[in-house]
Amino acid sequence: MKTSSLKSNLYLITAALIWGFAFVAQSVGLAHVGPFTFNAIRCVIGSLVLLPIIFINNKKIKKNGSAQKGSVKLLVLSGVLCGLILCVASALQQYGLMHTTVGKSGFITALYIVLVPILGIFFKKRAGLLVWASVAIAVVGMYFLCISENTAVNIGDIYTLLCAVAFAFHIIAIDYFAPKVDGVTLSCIQFFVCAVASAAMMPIFGEYPKMENILAAWIPLLYAGALSCGIAYTFQILGQRNTNPTVASLILSFESVFALLGGILLLKETPQLRELFGSLLMFCAVVLSQIKIPLPFRRGNKPKAAAAKE
Repeated sequence: MKTSSLKSNLYLITAALIWGFAFVAQSVGLAHVGPFTFNAIRCVIGSLVLLPIIFINNKKIKKNGSAQKGSVKLLVLSGVLCGLILCVASALQQYGLMHTTVGKSGFITALYIVLVPILGIFFKKRAGLLVWASVAIAVVGMYFLCISENTAVNIGDIYTLLCAVAFAFHIIAIDYFAPKVDGVTLSCIQFFVCAVASAAMMPIFGEYPKMENILAAWIPLLYAGALSCGIAYTFQILGQRNTNPTVASLILSFESVFALLGGILLLKETPQLRELFGSLLMFCAVVLSQIKIPLPFRRGNKPKAAAAKE
């Protein structure tokens, strides 16, 4: 594996780790404030966390005399588009959590690992057979990991399915824009846009938060803002620069495994055998997606030995 690919995968697996442990923070936060309020405040925190990093990076660029990556127009366009998609996806996930179980939410959300390669076909980002096999194995693993006895469909499941569609588009958008602009600045702009859009939705959906409720949720808001937004989403952007979007979605879906691990370590939960089996399948799927099999007999390519004889 190339050093750049390894670095990108480490970014993505770290993002999945943070998101997995952040699931508790989201659930606790919803007990005090509404979905749009939660998303607006955490995105403001996320953008503020990134401002010093952007300032330092810009000083280094000016000192070295190098040019900014990408045009300002493209940077703003990408930030606005990704921010609006993120706003929709996050809101749908939060509303889904209010009406469905954590396990079903985790499974349905992770269906973006199926939607991303399907969408990739239309954006000329085709996945190989091994990657498709990895997707199939991961879906089965997610089922064993997240679904228990309750399989009836409710309104929360529909919200979460729409959330998975939105996150699939977010991954595709990041895959397109990340190599063209500065990743940290893109992340900061998308959080600012998501915060503004979420705040605009608050009165429309009847959310009028009180300061005491916000202060009661300050710990989950700080975690979700500084780590889940500021760090994890930035790592997603940096990680997708050198990673196929389908493979990236597989690695990011590992957040469900880390959520299980967080329950074991922080909440002293005892995992069931089916959950461990699902985690093992997820791990196998991610490993399989990283295997590169050379195809010397592709149409139009001749083996080196045959070429030498000619």
